[in-house]
Amino acid sequence: MSTNSSSSQVTGYAAAWSIVFVWSFWLIVSRVANQSGLTIYDLAAFRYGLASVVAVPLCLYYKPWRGLRLMQIAVLSFILGPVYILVVFSGFLFAPAAHGGIFMNGMLPLISIVFGVVLMRVLPGFKQVLGAGLILVSAIALAWDASVSSGETAWIGDLLFVIGALFFSTYVILSERWQLGAMQIIFCGTIVNAALYLPVWALWLPSGIADAPMGPLLLQAVYQGFVPNLIGLLFIAHASRTIGNGNTSFILAAVPGGGAILGALILGESLSLISLAALVVLTIGLLISVRRKRPQPA
Repeated sequence: MSTNSSSSQVTGYAAAWSIVFVWSFWLIVSRVANQSGLTIYDLAAFRYGLASVVAVPLCLYYKPWRGLRLMQIAVLSFILGPVYILVVFSGFLFAPAAHGGIFMNGMLPLISIVFGVVLMRVLPGFKQVLGAGLILVSAIALAWDASVSSGETAWIGDLLFVIGALFFSTYVILSERWQLGAMQIIFCGTIVNAALYLPVWALWLPSGIADAPMGPLLLQAVYQGFVPNLIGLLFIAHASRTIGNGNTSFILAAVPGGGAILGALILGESLSLISLAALVVLTIGLLISVRRKRPQPA
């Protein structure tokens, strides 16, 4: 393996572990957003509007729409659009931050297996089936325990997180089948949705920006506006390119655990023994089902 290849591997793993922190902390930031007085519609406006400040000059330079059909732009923009993100933000109104990581990241391998069987008729291997089974068992245990330890409405948030995972799984499959580049994803996921959503938000949707304290407002604006849509996207692209999609997914299995730990440390969210056991089983299932062959040396 050459020196350049070894260096790329190091930066690839660093990018992947950075994504774990970015997504784990995003769970916390999104969970505390309702305490700032901001509405979920404000958070979506930050996500699309502020990210567009950076995305517009880049897209004008690279012109990523040239390689996309109108149908692809419409489908991808919808999947990454306000319906998806408002469903996810709504989930945090009902369920703890830990459940966001568990049900969104944790359900991705299971949903991907189902999509693979139904759409592409690709049968999973034994390890994938075993991992999916462990994930399903842990998800059922968490859903049952949610009504006891997190309030009677926590199951609503869990259901919304699963719907969000369906959206994201569809995006992952389409981005792979359509061979989408980072700028094409940024164009559809950010600029198109900003053009469609911001006028609706400004004219008709409730907003708490005027009354929000400056500190929480800046936290949500910076993190929701720039970190997941831009920084996270670039890190994922770099990690997948240098260490492979399989190894990237393997590392992302740490997100549910990271979200649970940060939720306990920062928000004081407690996890029952059942939830802790289910989290362990979920992590084992993730590691079994998403791990792939390591990239071959250059």
